[in-house]
Amino acid sequence: MFVSDLRKEFYDVIVTQRVLLLVSPDVDALCACKILQALFQCDHVQYTLIPVSGWQELESIFLEHQEQFRYFVLINCGANIDLLETLQPPEETVFFICDTHRPIDVVNVYNDTQIKLLIKQDDDLEIPAYDDIFRDDEDEDEDDDSGNESEGSEPSGKRRRFDEGAVERRIERRRQRREWEARRREILFDYEQYEYHGTSSAMMMFELAWIMSKDSNDMLWWAILGLTDQWVQDRVTQMKYVTDVGTLQRHVSRHNHRNEDEENSLSIDCMRIAFEYDVRLSLYQHWSLYESICNSCYTSSSLKLWSVQGQKKLQEFLADMGLPLKQVKQKFNSMDISLKENLREMIEESANKFGMKDIRVQTFSVQFGFKNKFLASDIVFAVIALLENAERDENGTDNFIKALDSLSRSNLDKLHHGLELSKMLLRAIQQTVASCICTNLILSQGPFLYCYLMEGTPDVKMFSKPVSLSLLCKYLLKSFVSSTKNKRCKLLPLILAAPLDVEKGTVIMVGIPPEVEGSDKKNFFGRAFEKAAESTSSRTLHNQFDMSIVNLKTEDRSKFLDALISLLS
Repeated sequence: MFVSDLRKEFYDVIVTQRVLLLVSPDVDALCACKILQALFQCDHVQYTLIPVSGWQELESIFLEHQEQFRYFVLINCGANIDLLETLQPPEETVFFICDTHRPIDVVNVYNDTQIKLLIKQDDDLEIPAYDDIFRDDEDEDEDDDSGNESEGSEPSGKRRRFDEGAVERRIERRRQRREWEARRREILFDYEQYEYHGTSSAMMMFELAWIMSKDSNDMLWWAILGLTDQWVQDRVTQMKYVTDVGTLQRHVSRHNHRNEDEENSLSIDCMRIAFEYDVRLSLYQHWSLYESICNSCYTSSSLKLWSVQGQKKLQEFLADMGLPLKQVKQKFNSMDISLKENLREMIEESANKFGMKDIRVQTFSVQFGFKNKFLASDIVFAVIALLENAERDENGTDNFIKALDSLSRSNLDKLHHGLELSKMLLRAIQQTVASCICTNLILSQGPFLYCYLMEGTPDVKMFSKPVSLSLLCKYLLKSFVSSTKNKRCKLLPLILAAPLDVEKGTVIMVGIPPEVEGSDKKNFFGRAFEKAAESTSSRTLHNQFDMSIVNLKTEDRSKFLDALISLLS
């Protein structure tokens, strides 16, 4: 059931209770969690926080804690499967679900007692009507019973005629039921076939804080990061992103309007958020401009930097901007101030000449005190890198806590560590993209493109994590589309597989929709993976909250792919 009043039907209900907070390991979920934690701190709400990496962990953690808690808050998990069927909770348990995954399972939508959805209803939900998917069968059973004759009784003519009428009615009712069931299957297939994302959970939690007049600049910044995470991961349409940016921009004006006099007396610990038009260059303010251009998806794929021709184009691009190589290759902070002042305009002007017409993007920046300035996308990359850090054998919970801590402005050292890790991730992505394209690893399988990263590929361990693998998949498809001359291949989706656990013989596989201008970001691979696994009895594990990511036994890979080809042809 949808919660229409966040304050009354959600916050006021849990404020006096002990709550278990189950949070998915993604940036948007972490930001929503930070906002909720800040609200809980204000009102002294008792809560326990546990990260959940997938469905299996959600089930085991729920089993372990169902006795101690009555109220469970799920962030970015739980909306897209029948939760009551999966968890079998006691009747008094209540789940509050704030989740961006769509479509929402219909049972969750129509359950009035135990499932409360903290989800915007003005998102494009298209939920089927109750009567189209649920029906009451009690009357039918009664009719069926009334037609049964007691054994050995002699039916009179009148009774026989009555029976014939009852039988006809029963046959008619069964026919109607079969038709209704066929129609129901069709409606549910149409509703469930595509996976996509709705409003960021961090924005939903910020809305709650705003309704209660408890919103702060920190909370607003976390809401901005939640939205930026959706943009970085290409989860929402450009239209949706720009609309949500507009919503947040109004809050930014409200929280950050200051007089010039005050501006000159900024204190060391103050925080200032600004809306700005910036360029699509990852981490350029914390790197050298040269490294950033080489390792940003947009510029690297537009200039085709994996080719000799592309490298030549890069030199021409830098020359056109009139930037000396010595300046471009040193740290951004050390560049001449005179060059930095007009840098964005110079980049934009030259980018237009080189066909990069979309280099400008609407975003936000934050400044802590005098010197720490960050763009929203910088922090999103840093938090992703901390969450999926495969450097040491730390478990997911350690990574989760570090990533959560890095979102507080009192932990800037953790954030800077995240920025260094994210540079390594972006470099690894670009090198892998270059090697896949130069060695022709991307193969057309008919209805989709397919690429497999072999064991022993440099940095392959980084891509055993879902978000890193998805980012690589998106960058790879964008680069392939800009490099191929085959018009048909430009319109195909991509499946990318990488080794997950060599000893157990498993791979992780992700599928993404085609790289098409103005696409609606709807992904059909989740359902296709399930069907292909079913029809071939492949040993798969659909454990991720994103259905389009699946774990698979290595030796089942070829039959699984064959099934996908015939399914999607």
